[in-house]
Amino acid sequence: MKNELKHKTYSKMRHKWISLIAALALCLSACTEGYIDDIEFVEPGADNEAPEVTVNYPIEGTQIRVTEDVTSIEIDLEVEDDIEIETVIVELDGEEIARFEDFRDYRRFLGTVDYDNLTNGEHQLEVIARDLSGKETSTLVAFEKIEPYQPVYAGEEFYLPFDGDYTELVRIQTPTVSGSPGFADGVSGRAYSGAADAYLAYEAENLQSGEFSAVFWYKLNGTPDRAGLLVMGPPDESNPTAMNNRTAGFRLFRENAGGMQRFKLNVGNGSGENWFDGGAAADIDPGADTWNHIAFTIGTDQCTVYINGEVVSQGSFPGIDWTGCDILSVASGAPRFTGWGHLSTSSELDELRIFSRALSQAEIQDIMMEESN
Repeated sequence: MKNELKHKTYSKMRHKWISLIAALALCLSACTEGYIDDIEFVEPGADNEAPEVTVNYPIEGTQIRVTEDVTSIEIDLEVEDDIEIETVIVELDGEEIARFEDFRDYRRFLGTVDYDNLTNGEHQLEVIARDLSGKETSTLVAFEKIEPYQPVYAGEEFYLPFDGDYTELVRIQTPTVSGSPGFADGVSGRAYSGAADAYLAYEAENLQSGEFSAVFWYKLNGTPDRAGLLVMGPPDESNPTAMNNRTAGFRLFRENAGGMQRFKLNVGNGSGENWFDGGAAADIDPGADTWNHIAFTIGTDQCTVYINGEVVSQGSFPGIDWTGCDILSVASGAPRFTGWGHLSTSSELDELRIFSRALSQAEIQDIMMEESN
């Protein structure tokens, strides 16, 4: 009986040793077959490479636009070294704002620095990384915080200069960009350059006032021969793929008129629509290749359309209804005014301003003269 018990105990221990040896063999096999990273032996003093520094944000030339004179910024950086990182120092305009000396991964560091006192003007960011052998790398990034835009004219609620981006400057809005629009030389700086199926869509609820005006410059490309320019309209649930609900908001567009391009305004009053079509007076020659100033005003009792400061259409009006008009489309009728084919324009557009009041003709002419000088 004792011999049998001793035999069973020996057998169990033997199985345990066999299992342990098998596990060790499996581990060694995994190491040699690449299941874990190889450990590379490094001779003492064989640190040959200086650290690599990458600044993910801000990048060279970044322009920061906010409505405040002082703002915060999150600096995003990465450092790698072949042996071991010793220190990472972050300086802004020559002043140290952060230092890192403890690293969980001694060869790679991913870090952020929150800085909450960024003022207007140009800035220089420097990230300095040093490894244990004393090798050092310094990376410089120049960027700028743009001074907040101050409206130039009374009642100016929206300003879009198109100077290299599509940021609206009064409230610092960035649009939803459809298609692939571009930029061209404008009346002032750069201008929007249209493309097929391209347009910009901005939030528009803050533009819904009892009076409304819009002014901008437009260099006409007659192809396609009809297009939307500015649209703030409601959804059309009956025609979701070809919207054309004209009971609210407005639609400014152009279309062929005997080889010329005629500019028209349609405004919804809640129970119906009102048209402002100046006929031949509102025509522009598509072959002229010149900048024209376009403007329209929506008052409580009258609407007016201007080309180059002159009235081309005017009429009485009961007042605008803004129900459902939460999107401003720039350079196309899409998505809310597509039922008649007034889609994107291939023309150029510059210096778009929107006002919460009905401008007078003299004010429109003053803006036109000021921007053209």
